[in-house]
Amino acid sequence: MQLYHFAAFAIAAITVLITTPIVRQLGLKFGRVDLPGDRKVHDRPMVRLGGISIFLGNLIALLVVWQSGGFGRLPPQEEYQIWGITLGGLAFFLIGLADDFFNLSPFYRLILQITIATIVWNTGVQIQFLSVPWGGLIALPDGISLMLTVLWLVGMCNAINWIDGLDGLAAGVSGIAAVVMLLASLFMNQPASALVAAALAGGTLAFLRYNFNPAQIFMGDGGSYYLGFTLAGVGVVGLVKGVTTVAVLLPYLILAVPLLDMSAVIIDRLRCGKSPFTADKRHLHHRLLNAGLSHRLTVIFIYCLTLWVGSVSLAMAGIPSGYIYAIVATLLLSYAGWQARRQANR
Repeated sequence: MQLYHFAAFAIAAITVLITTPIVRQLGLKFGRVDLPGDRKVHDRPMVRLGGISIFLGNLIALLVVWQSGGFGRLPPQEEYQIWGITLGGLAFFLIGLADDFFNLSPFYRLILQITIATIVWNTGVQIQFLSVPWGGLIALPDGISLMLTVLWLVGMCNAINWIDGLDGLAAGVSGIAAVVMLLASLFMNQPASALVAAALAGGTLAFLRYNFNPAQIFMGDGGSYYLGFTLAGVGVVGLVKGVTTVAVLLPYLILAVPLLDMSAVIIDRLRCGKSPFTADKRHLHHRLLNAGLSHRLTVIFIYCLTLWVGSVSLAMAGIPSGYIYAIVATLLLSYAGWQARRQANR
């Protein structure tokens, strides 16, 4: 990792560690808490504004690195893309924060998300190729590119939001995915997007200090929307650069766990004649809890699953030591699966 990438990681992490307790105290003071309920696993009011700390950590880290020349002399188009992700992340964060404060309707949130994603597409954050099995890559016309890009950005934003149901789950999954994207971006010679991934990794992993079970604070919709959008944006501008099938598929493979979880839940809800926006307990973490796994083992198992998918993605991309990462991740997932099976059979 280059010096600037380490600096982005460290600045974001330190900022989150310092600001999160402050945000928590302010949330308690002004009563901005998430109350226990039927779908909630916590049994006491919890501040759900931790996304403010994550966002501030990432923003400060990127601004410091940018002012120090860490982004180098980027071509105008690449600079537009990085700022498109940064400003788009701000907009998605504000949508989520408004929902945390005012409980916006799902339809209104979706319209705002689609609008912002469309604007971001115009900055150059675009999915330009489609991988066809046994058919190589197909260049997409602008209309199809816009539709798929908006679907990807909005979909991942909500996918991370939907898995944010257990202490530390969304932060850990996002942190692992960000680390994998950092390694992949560096390997593909995309240092600018790697800086965004480094800051994101530092901020989310540091947030686990206060968010892992038993959590002291939740990230809220502001945090989950920001993480989902930024991960999706880095996937587009940092990984989908080469004209190879593996390069195009990398972001979808790295983020497969939240993406497949969301897709399965939507299909299941529609199959049962319910709205896809109806809250329920059909997510992977709910099913693992119902199978008898503890809160912590459920989260750790999904961490291992995310790490395994990411490591396999690195191996497929030909990244040095990628196969070693994949073997180690496979062993960790096997051990976590064995522990899960033991606990579920009790």
